[in-house]
Amino acid sequence: MTDHFIEDKTTKVAVKLEGVAEKVDFNDLKTGGFIKQRQKDLFTVRMRCPGGRMDTKRLVEIAKLAEKYSKKGVVHFSFRQSLEILYVDYKDFNALVGELEKIGQKVASCGPRVRVPTACGGCEYNPNGLTDTQKMAEMVDKKFFGMPTPHKFKTSFSGCPIDCARTKEMDFGFQGIVEPLWEETNCTGCTICSEACKEDAIEADADTGKPIFDSKKCIYCGDCIRACPTEAWRAKRYGHIVRIGGKHGRHPMESVEVCRFLPDEKVPEAIKKTVEWYNANGKRGERIGNALKRVGLEKYLEFMGPVFADVAPAATARAYVPNFSVKQGG
Repeated sequence: MTDHFIEDKTTKVAVKLEGVAEKVDFNDLKTGGFIKQRQKDLFTVRMRCPGGRMDTKRLVEIAKLAEKYSKKGVVHFSFRQSLEILYVDYKDFNALVGELEKIGQKVASCGPRVRVPTACGGCEYNPNGLTDTQKMAEMVDKKFFGMPTPHKFKTSFSGCPIDCARTKEMDFGFQGIVEPLWEETNCTGCTICSEACKEDAIEADADTGKPIFDSKKCIYCGDCIRACPTEAWRAKRYGHIVRIGGKHGRHPMESVEVCRFLPDEKVPEAIKKTVEWYNANGKRGERIGNALKRVGLEKYLEFMGPVFADVAPAATARAYVPNFSVKQGG
């Protein structure tokens, strides 16, 4: 069916790929990062920007290319941290891609595969950051970008419980956390930690001022550690909350927490095994959240047992299963 809002009524264009002229379907072009616009012969070319980060020299050069190849001289910063050059004529694809390659810039891809990861600033410069999200995003881009999956597979990394990268809305999300540890010998009973804790997980003892800690209320944000003037609160361990099965779209789904305090070194294995499970169990055109609902979260947890061992008991995730009920689709 042809969309009557689109000026170009065709579904294919003649493009020279690898020196050979051939008719290419719009859907195939989209898979390669060239997205058809409603205007005749014009496309959006999506850049590959893991974690939404780019050095200034490359950004300047891309701006020059956008001025050269965009019919309107504009770019778009997508919701998933990609930089897109708009209004590019398909006849200029080869020239544009060639110039992008010279500055070390790759074109992103769409379709059923592991997508470019998104990430916040993390602990590199953000005072709230607990994990190195940019390092993780770069790792995912190098190791997993473009791997085929039954449907799109989006990963994201948030450096703290504020969750700017929206791990609850991704196919596979990682949120940084820190487990606080209190050492009484360093504590002066100043009560600053109880005032700093926004979750009411710390209450100051009425007589001594020393903290009474309720671990059930703690969200592992590290505010108590940052606020403590005597270092009575310190970090016991850092890691990631791992969430799976979230998505946007017409039928949004919130992800399920399956692990806590997964260390950095286990993140690649978690992604590799999850993609493996998805490819073995997901149907074509089915997001992993729907596959989990159909097959059962317990099956996924059993498969991931060796990865999640010693960092989070399976019962932690199973507690979420009764609420993991949504309609198929999207």
